[in-house]
Amino acid sequence: MSDAPLPPLLLVGCGKMGGAMLAGWLERGLTEAVVVEPHAAAAAAFAGKVTVVPEPAAIPAGFRPAAVVLAIKPQEAAATLPAFARLAGSETLFLSIMAGRAIAGMRALLGGEAAVIRAMPNTPAAVRQGFTVACPGPGVTAAQRALADRLLSAIGESAWVEEEGLIDPVTAVSGGGPAYVFLLAELMEAAAIEQGLPPDLARRMAQATVAGSGALLAASAEDSAQLRKNVTSPKGTTERALAVLMAPEAWPALMSQAIAAATARSRELAG
Repeated sequence: MSDAPLPPLLLVGCGKMGGAMLAGWLERGLTEAVVVEPHAAAAAAFAGKVTVVPEPAAIPAGFRPAAVVLAIKPQEAAATLPAFARLAGSETLFLSIMAGRAIAGMRALLGGEAAVIRAMPNTPAAVRQGFTVACPGPGVTAAQRALADRLLSAIGESAWVEEEGLIDPVTAVSGGGPAYVFLLAELMEAAAIEQGLPPDLARRMAQATVAGSGALLAASAEDSAQLRKNVTSPKGTTERALAVLMAPEAWPALMSQAIAAATARSRELAG
């Protein structure tokens, strides 16, 4: 990864994900950035570190970003993107983290010639442990792809796909994945309480077990299936529990159905 300073950036939207990305870039030495955010409170944590403006018309004259990062809600794209069409061209990268917004549609809103990379990060970006998958659109140069890599590495790990349609299952698995893990912790906590454990202990235990297991998975050379087997003693308590969870109609089928449903919804949003 390059040690050179990050070039000037324009961030459009400073919600949870946009703010997490900006915090990561500032940690990487970003010194020149403009944030377009109509809600001042959303960008309050960055006061004095970046220039915050309420609308595109207030961007300082002469500011020329190397990349425009689109971190707004997908439903705001049609009304928002045309204001940035003047920046579209071979020199400026547009990096979008909007779920369900296809590259062709974004390019049309930006004038048709914009270099657009579509990316799907997930919420562990807030602690720099995110996972982002990106797809380059037409006209994206090797240098712009490298810049996107630098920007995404500030919030965790990143990977690339060349077929945009693959962003839909990425959204289902990685984008929504933290919610599935949080649901697991939530259900473990509730089940522990049903078995008589005090609520405070149940919560601590469920959260620590999920977090610790994730850390072990990240640190281990073994895959998740093998780590599961390592915990499962023959004829023991875990084996009894897994017999319930891994029944054909239980977790295997339900997870497959859930990912398929989320993938289908991502395709619907993309139009």
